[in-house]
Amino acid sequence: MVIVSDIEPRGGLHCETSTLGVLLRHRGVDLSEPMLFGLGEGLGFIYWDAKNMDMPFLGGRIKPFHLTRQVVARLGGLELRVLETSSERKAWNNLTEALESGSPVGLQLDCYHLGYFTTRVHFAGHFVAAYGFSATHAHLVDTAQQGGAVTATLDSLRLARAERGPMAARNRSFTVTGSAARELREVLAEAIKRNAHAFLEPPITNLGHKGIAKAARQMRGWTDRDPAAIARTAAIMEYGGTGGALFRNMYRDFLGECAALVDDPAVHEGHHLYGEIAKLWTEAIAEIAAAAENPARLTRASDMLAELSRREHDAMRVLAQVAV
Repeated sequence: MVIVSDIEPRGGLHCETSTLGVLLRHRGVDLSEPMLFGLGEGLGFIYWDAKNMDMPFLGGRIKPFHLTRQVVARLGGLELRVLETSSERKAWNNLTEALESGSPVGLQLDCYHLGYFTTRVHFAGHFVAAYGFSATHAHLVDTAQQGGAVTATLDSLRLARAERGPMAARNRSFTVTGSAARELREVLAEAIKRNAHAFLEPPITNLGHKGIAKAARQMRGWTDRDPAAIARTAAIMEYGGTGGALFRNMYRDFLGECAALVDDPAVHEGHHLYGEIAKLWTEAIAEIAAAAENPARLTRASDMLAELSRREHDAMRVLAQVAV
């Protein structure tokens, strides 16, 4: 058996920040999940619909792994080593060699195959941190919701890593080495401003504040959708590793931490605005959930998302003024 020493198997709310937190704490960098989420410019929105989907996907963050790359680069002095392969044998060797050298390993995989998940849904943008293995099982850190420190059979881990489909990576594994070189206060403003500009100026109308407005319009036509699928969509938005309110609670808390470190009126105002935005998202998601039983509630949910599009646009315009 191989177990990496000095690992704090702390499961958080969100899979990627939980995983990154394990790797960074091993390098002496202990930051909260909201701080990691904000430093990685994690807040976003996507409305994604396709003919083969029973329901549109409403996501509240940027693409998988972009957050990790941006946090490591922003802190300076750290090196992110990323390995991908189509070979399952090579993928296993990449994992075990890193663990045997004493480094925890981040993995991107499809959670459908992991036996400790109580709900089996294909999602290949899931992250876990591996910190050991035996002849039969891998020792992992997942979110607190999934149990925190957990084990998975080696065969289930192999299948999860090799799965194909939307968001899938080719047996991606990654490690972090080095030591952070920049002070936290130095990097906060840049992260806030860049996230704000990306949200305000999305390249397509399915993203950012425009994506929220599009979701508001399209939602009125969901009356012919499967009620179970509508309920599942709401549950994912609130409970699917988002920290509640489709990641807006997490970004609110990030801005709160920033306000305690940076004396900038825009940060304080943004924190206040996202406090109100997070509450409205929770209410809107509750309306979507209720629409599974009463489709008329979709009208109210649509109106609330239209309001959220305007509010988030205004809040991000404030945050774009943060002084660097």
